[in-house]
Amino acid sequence: MSLTEKIKANPKLKQLVLNCLMPKNQSRPRLWVKLFLNPFKHKRGKNSKICRFSRIDVMPFNDFVLGNNSTIEDFSVINNGVGAVLIGDRTRIGLSNVIIGPVTIGNDVMFAQNIVLSGLNHGYEDITIVPHKQPVTKKKIIIEDEVWIGANSVVVAGVTIGKHSVIAAGSIVTKDIPAYSVAAGNPARLIKQYNPDSGIWERIPK
Repeated sequence: MSLTEKIKANPKLKQLVLNCLMPKNQSRPRLWVKLFLNPFKHKRGKNSKICRFSRIDVMPFNDFVLGNNSTIEDFSVINNGVGAVLIGDRTRIGLSNVIIGPVTIGNDVMFAQNIVLSGLNHGYEDITIVPHKQPVTKKKIIIEDEVWIGANSVVVAGVTIGKHSVIAAGSIVTKDIPAYSVAAGNPARLIKQYNPDSGIWERIPK
């Protein structure tokens, strides 16, 4: 059994390690983790930029990758506490976005403002335990290449948004969106799809 497996198998030891890595009741890494562990664990591509007022709450036990020529704008939050956050090349994470892993974002993706992606959900079923102490479930969110997501949208755990698709502003995406589509609404539904035979973006009947 590896050291990591031993730590995970022992609740008290696991809690001790977590307390060393992050302050109690917080989801951000301690300063020593930011300075001495994360630079060696996580990968930032050439010409990538993380703006000064963004909050990068990444831990060394899950991956964080920011690709070449990609940007995380101010006031955004990135958290890989329960799953990796992988961001491709030439991708822009807009102002005040919240990305909670597990999330994989492709190349040439555009996120507007105030977008939330969360790959985790808190348990609530046991009424004798407060929700924040119940186990979390996680399902990876996948944003494929060339996707554009409009402002104030939410993408829930387990959703895949296909290549070159557009999510209209204010949408709540609860189901997979196929490639070359436009979706809008709460919950988001398809309103257009590209037809490769006609070369036209065709409206989807209601």
